Amino acid sequence: MYQNLIFGLFTRPSELEMSEAVEWYAQKKYGLDTEFMRCIDETISRIQRNPQLFPIALKNSRKALVKRFPYTIYYEIKGHIIMVLAVFHAKRNPENWQKRL
Repeated sequence: MYQNLIFGLFTRPSELEMSEAVEWYAQKKYGLDTEFMRCIDETISRIQRNPQLFPIALKNSRKALVKRFPYTIYYEIKGHIIMVLAVFHAKRNPENWQKRL
């Protein structure tokens, strides 16, 4: 059903958030950055397999929690494309990513 969806479009802010998180985890403990990216990749795979499984967060955006790390991936389905709007830390003010809609 969803095999024609293209995943991987990250908005510039979501790319920056992910890069900053990777750098932060790399400084905290050796290998933690790799584990973080493994968990991000796993979450992206779950989204790609069934993007409508995850709850609506705001307007047409949906959210998927990243296992083991306090991050949420916010995304939209636009035609055959899944666009990542934010890779967002749970303690940040949600208004920061909501302004992107």
